[in-house]
Amino acid sequence: MPTQPTTREALRKAFTSWRTGVVALLAFPSGLPLGIVLYTVPYWMQQEGIDIKTIGLVSAAQIPYAFKFVWSPLIDRFAPAWGRKRAWILVGQAMLVASLAAFAASSGHPTVPLVALLTLVVSFASATQDIAYDAYTVEVLRPEERGVAVGARNALARAGMFVGRVVNTFGPKLGWAPTFAAIAASFLPFGVATVKAPEPDVPPAPPRTLRQAIWEPFVGFFRHARALEIAAFLFLYKFADNLVTALVSPFLGQLGFDPVDIGIAQGTIGIVATIGGTFLGGILCTSWGVGRALWIFGLLQAVSNLGYVAIVDAGVNRPVMYAAVAFEAATSGMGTGAFGVLLLRLTQRRFSATQYALFSSIFALGRTFAGPPAGALVDAIGWRDFFLLTVPCAIPGLLMLQRFVPWRSREIPAALDEEAPPAAHGTPATLGGLAARGLGGALAGTALAYLASALLAALKAMRGGQAGLDLGAALVRMFHPVRAVDWVDVVGPPVAGVVIGFAVAAYVAARRGIRTA
Repeated sequence: MPTQPTTREALRKAFTSWRTGVVALLAFPSGLPLGIVLYTVPYWMQQEGIDIKTIGLVSAAQIPYAFKFVWSPLIDRFAPAWGRKRAWILVGQAMLVASLAAFAASSGHPTVPLVALLTLVVSFASATQDIAYDAYTVEVLRPEERGVAVGARNALARAGMFVGRVVNTFGPKLGWAPTFAAIAASFLPFGVATVKAPEPDVPPAPPRTLRQAIWEPFVGFFRHARALEIAAFLFLYKFADNLVTALVSPFLGQLGFDPVDIGIAQGTIGIVATIGGTFLGGILCTSWGVGRALWIFGLLQAVSNLGYVAIVDAGVNRPVMYAAVAFEAATSGMGTGAFGVLLLRLTQRRFSATQYALFSSIFALGRTFAGPPAGALVDAIGWRDFFLLTVPCAIPGLLMLQRFVPWRSREIPAALDEEAPPAAHGTPATLGGLAARGLGGALAGTALAYLASALLAALKAMRGGQAGLDLGAALVRMFHPVRAVDWVDVVGPPVAGVVIGFAVAAYVAARRGIRTA
């Protein structure tokens, strides 16, 4: 019977593995395009004299990042002739090189429609690369390599995003055409790394049909005995952390800190602490075990919010502020590192692209819903009490963690790593019954998504000085979009409804089975 490697041996193998190295290396070109879209393109447009309203409209080109789960089944289903997921990564990189080269060619005389189109292409290519890269990570890593690889890949992805800010320093001085050309050329060495990257030891069989690629990821997840609790945990684990993250900048500004101090705290100290914390979190998952790391980092994330209470008490005190921001950023990074290892554990290798995209979307919902309620709470109780209140907000996520990883557990139970056999509960469902339940779930999900979106908009309006919480007015505004970005609120809820409908039908099929005759 094979023995478990010691922690030192596991770390040595992980650090010397080409699989770990290539997963870490490919994280940089995964984060770089997002930094270009978030930071470089808006700044370049502003430098070219384009008004801020138009720049805001172009920001709608980031939509592909939010909806990448929509075409992720295609990446699971269709494997190019060479390299499976590596080939899809290469396709995304080729599209990025072409679109960034087009940015370079047009930088002397940019037109708004062209910039918007190219930004959309960059976002779509980047999201496609991310889908394939995440799936490749799930498939290629061995269990003992996950912690180190996830820590390194998260750290380098953030470093790639940071390049988008650095580019803003050199672009105006060197000229935007050579700057964009240099960014495009920087992807070429990573293309070579993609070609040289290893294939999984045992490549999973791709879904035989597109229907299977869309349907089975849902059913496979809901076959887990604690599927709903896992989904709740994905949403709640970093919720307390997200509440704080949403409002750190305005908090420091209102307290009286200089913009330069805020920039140093968040743009330098915070980024370095986050990258270091993420990398350390991944390594400690190997040393401590993923289960124990999730517990320790979850508690540290909650406690770190007390640092902002110390800032309130100390007033405009730079050392206290820098220390609090660094501690919160580091613990948040640690939690993200452990969380990333958990996602790799949960994702079934056969449906790696679709399931990982879905899990990431559930996780992102916590970020989406944290901002407006956080602002409303600050308006109601003030900054100090708000930060105190965020600490117990971590308890629901830890209670969900307790359901499948007890406090004293070092590792996550093996049952969560593997597909469990279907467990029938009640009479098997007919195809018609599944369709009816799916349609009902889709309609209910769409309605709830519209209401949730309107509630967030109403809370934001109330924070902006409008009297009262006017949900009706927010709904009316939602269905009368003015800007291009407003259409996200119109189109997003039906897309969410379809996903929820699929999830409802898949849950019934996983629990009760399907009657075929």
